[in-house]
Amino acid sequence: MTIRVAAGSIRDIDSETLQFAAQLGCSGVVLNTPPLTGRPSYGSNTLGGSYWDSSLGDEKPSKWTFLELLHLRMRIEDAGLKLEALENVPLSFYRQAIIGGPDRERQIDNYCETIMNVGRAGIPILGYHWMQNAVWRTSKTATARGGATTSTFDQALVANAPAEEGTTYSENEAWDRYAAFAERVVPVAEEAGIVLALHPDDPPVPVLAGAPRLFINFENFRRAVEDIAPSKNHKLNFCMGTWAEMGVEKMFEGMEYFSKAGNIAYVHFRNVRGEIPKFEETFLDEGDVDCVRAINLLSETGFDGFLIDDHVPHMTGDAVYMHRSRAFAIGYMRGLIHAIQGKQQPERH
Repeated sequence: MTIRVAAGSIRDIDSETLQFAAQLGCSGVVLNTPPLTGRPSYGSNTLGGSYWDSSLGDEKPSKWTFLELLHLRMRIEDAGLKLEALENVPLSFYRQAIIGGPDRERQIDNYCETIMNVGRAGIPILGYHWMQNAVWRTSKTATARGGATTSTFDQALVANAPAEEGTTYSENEAWDRYAAFAERVVPVAEEAGIVLALHPDDPPVPVLAGAPRLFINFENFRRAVEDIAPSKNHKLNFCMGTWAEMGVEKMFEGMEYFSKAGNIAYVHFRNVRGEIPKFEETFLDEGDVDCVRAINLLSETGFDGFLIDDHVPHMTGDAVYMHRSRAFAIGYMRGLIHAIQGKQQPERH
């Protein structure tokens, strides 16, 4: 089985970022919540801008359209790379489904249409999460090795965080809503021929700002992909960092179990120091996770997918995309893979 590395955590793509990914030897890229218009874009006018169906007026987009997804894929393939996956539609597209709002059925219908369009556009994976209040950190300016900047989480600092609108519901209600969503969207993913990849709740705490968090332990992931919506088209986006926040040995146990079962679509390869209730992001070579052990385990359990760089410390003089930090992370991952599996050439398109 072969493991490859893709460039991740990309929102806006440009020629420089694509060239950077190719120069690092990546097989492709993963885009996280790309800023698509949600409107049918048919081409470019003489000024180089897009034009679309003006009958939509100023309506706020609530789904992704086929042609804009196809254009996104082809822009990356024309640069000699592969669009390995998309991560996360805007939370506004399906937040009503999470909180049980009045517009939840329409939002799930639109999500299903987005899934079909992702498949029609030839994009193999759509990552998703079930966090109504997204990823939280309590500091983004902590100091890491050599004066790099990193993010941290301290649960004590958010003990008095106010509840957000629509968050006052029980864990049982959260499970009911998740089941209703998954049972609708996973069959659509099967029809579309794509994989839906579930990301953990980060940080993995039971409640955050009044909202229940479901995907914070092994049993809850097993429940999602084995009991509620079992399918070869429903897998995990295995975030090594978030799992390590639950405890390093728990991370390795989860990685081994779900990789053996063929239920890992791809891996967020990152490292942390500490675990809930308090942790910090680190460079790959200095956190609590033994990255050599992780690569060995993935290889031994038959994982045949890709890793991406995820949260990285911000190094001195880095660009907004943090090219220096990502070059270190991607080079480190590729070095580990070469040591375990031998030198591989990235697939080209």
